[in-house]
Amino acid sequence: MITLTRIDGTKFILNADEIEIVESQHESCISTKSGKKYIVVETSEEIVRLVVQYKRLCYNEIMKLSD
Repeated sequence: MITLTRIDGTKFILNADEIEIVESQHESCISTKSGKKYIVVETSEEIVRLVVQYKRLCYNEIMKLSD
């Protein structure tokens, strides 16, 4: 899950596994597998960084369980 900011400044949490496409113009538009779209202030680079950070956290937790 990643925390993002709508253009009105409100924060929300999005399941990173549901992201299908991120398009960037002035803001970023995230399209999900379910077809929903979210316009956020974070850049596509920031979104990728947040997703990678989330995936690393998940992977680290899985590795701890397998030890």
